[in-house]
Amino acid sequence: MELLIQTVVNGLIQSGFYALAAIGLVLVFGVMRVVNFAHGELVMIGAYTIWFVHAQNGVPYLITVVLAILLVTALGLLMERFLFRPMTGDPLGGLICSIGMLFILQVIATYVGGEGPSKQVPPPFEGTLVLMDSVRIPYQRLFSITVAVFALGILWYFLTRTKFGWAVRAVSMDREAAALQGISTIRVSMIAIGVGAAMAGLAGALMAPLTNINPHMGHNVIIAAFIVTIVGGVGSLPGAVIASVLYALFHTFVTTYFSGTIATISGLVIMVLVLIVRPTGIMGHRVSE
Repeated sequence: MELLIQTVVNGLIQSGFYALAAIGLVLVFGVMRVVNFAHGELVMIGAYTIWFVHAQNGVPYLITVVLAILLVTALGLLMERFLFRPMTGDPLGGLICSIGMLFILQVIATYVGGEGPSKQVPPPFEGTLVLMDSVRIPYQRLFSITVAVFALGILWYFLTRTKFGWAVRAVSMDREAAALQGISTIRVSMIAIGVGAAMAGLAGALMAPLTNINPHMGHNVIIAAFIVTIVGGVGSLPGAVIASVLYALFHTFVTTYFSGTIATISGLVIMVLVLIVRPTGIMGHRVSE
């Protein structure tokens, strides 16, 4: 029973990372109709920023988190301007560009961090919260899930209570109709990829003290983000959040009782089944042509 409760708690905490990572894919595809395969590498860059600036050079962790968000946001905006914008209307071209960017970012990370074993970041928040004498939650994980929930709350407010958020949702529903109403699709695309990249940078910054950092860590991130996005429904932010919780719990349980490899394979099988049975996912909708 203790192991069951601990597994549920770990899964709920993990869901925050999955939600932050998936949000970028949902926003970029919903607004720009581009599958950004380099999104996992944006998370990796956020984690590397924490390792290089905080762990190696002693800058306070919270300041470095802000730097990671700003750096990854700027990188996302550059990708929008020089990669995705010229490929507007050409999803395959945008996909190929994102794959090329994926390898470029991996090479840059290898150059900065060097070859060798994965990098480690000592947890800035030490200690463990003990609940019911058996459930243990490290303060670092507690901090991470709190920040993740807060960030998702801000994003929800932005999309549902601000004019720019309404514009993003309008373009996501029907890009041509939104343009006819005077909405700047270029500006909305910049907002979408900027917000998505910021969430990815935050996810990487929060994950850095809790995982092994290496140039290829984005692979696992993008796999989880794709599973969450497809199961939740392509273009649906609430669906992505719900799917993040469900997938995190599922992945944590399978990893605890079997192995991480089996958990990932099982998640991919579930994704394929969802595509067959319900292509729009839990809360998705058919995108307009």
